[in-house]
Amino acid sequence: MQGADKGQAANLDGRDLRIGIVQARFNDALTGQLAQVCTDELLALGVQRKHIQHVTVPGALEVPVALQAMADSERFDALVALGCIIRGETYHFELVANESGAAVTRVSLDHHIPIANCILTVENEAQAVARVEEKGRDAARVAVEMANLLDELL
Repeated sequence: MQGADKGQAANLDGRDLRIGIVQARFNDALTGQLAQVCTDELLALGVQRKHIQHVTVPGALEVPVALQAMADSERFDALVALGCIIRGETYHFELVANESGAAVTRVSLDHHIPIANCILTVENEAQAVARVEEKGRDAARVAVEMANLLDELL
């Protein structure tokens, strides 16, 4: 929910972290903005630019495959999924939204790696534009916080 009370983040120190970002190119103007905001926030949290790997894929359904390859490499402390699915006139919206979301979660659980899922699912482009800044920042913050949490727990 946009503008929600998200509580206080625990550990947002990104200095020693390696983060992978997978960006869907479908709705590229929006997902490109998400990637820029996310990267800027990661840098602000102390993640070194050389420790951020950013790749692109055609669309939201391809995001989990790239995430899985990154997770398999064991080179990352956390991953970020970026995309934008805008409702159209057919059932395709539900299919892409549900399947991409479930697959992102499955990669995270199967590989024990935090993945900040920032694949926007919106009714129209105006809703996406209104969410890009906040959700891009949130994705970076979630990735850093969860990487640090898992480091403490494991």
